[in-house]
Amino acid sequence: MSELIIFDCDGVLVDSEILSAQVAREMAAERGVAVNTGEALELIHGRKVAEWVAELETMAGARLRDSFVAEFRQRTAQRFARELRPVPGVAQVLRDLDTTFCVASSAPMEKIRYVLTLTGLLRYVDGRIYSAYDHQTWKPDPDLFLRAADDFGCRPARCAVIEDSLVGVRAGVSAAMTVFGYAPPDTGTPAGRLATVLAAAGATTFATMTELPGLLDHWRNRQLESAVSR
Repeated sequence: MSELIIFDCDGVLVDSEILSAQVAREMAAERGVAVNTGEALELIHGRKVAEWVAELETMAGARLRDSFVAEFRQRTAQRFARELRPVPGVAQVLRDLDTTFCVASSAPMEKIRYVLTLTGLLRYVDGRIYSAYDHQTWKPDPDLFLRAADDFGCRPARCAVIEDSLVGVRAGVSAAMTVFGYAPPDTGTPAGRLATVLAAAGATTFATMTELPGLLDHWRNRQLESAVSR
């Protein structure tokens, strides 16, 4: 019985979402749009850059300059180089996992590899990374998760997805996979609200990475019981 665990990257493996939101807030302010870090986080969280940039243009009432996205990526990369850390506890989770796992992210492959290299996590997933930009399919479309499952020869019902965004949870649910929603207490978005939103979308939520191994063990036991009962 094959099983697969699919991790999102930003906000699940690396603590990058709040740093990206801070840069987005600063750049929005430079263009006359006042948002706080929490609002910026909600704007960008798990989304394709082109989508939230278009929304920011609507808020600004003007088209942003063509270099905006490149500048955003450059400034976030600089912030990451100074401040990026792994999500607390996730390295231990990856070290201890005895189930096949991979990464599926809406970010470009270059960025995924950059942040995982910075945080020392690339060694755990190198060669098992799926980028939406490579496949031209973005969450909440389930296709990226389904491609990963197919590559590993695993039925969707045998896959678990670890996500921290609404679009990611929706993608996992649409793929008919079990979804665990990471809602830590120290983000710009109130943890209770994030947990409520992710749970309403179909995820089993958790607040710290120390909880995840137990959740995955319970999920695997249910898989085994289901297979035995057939």
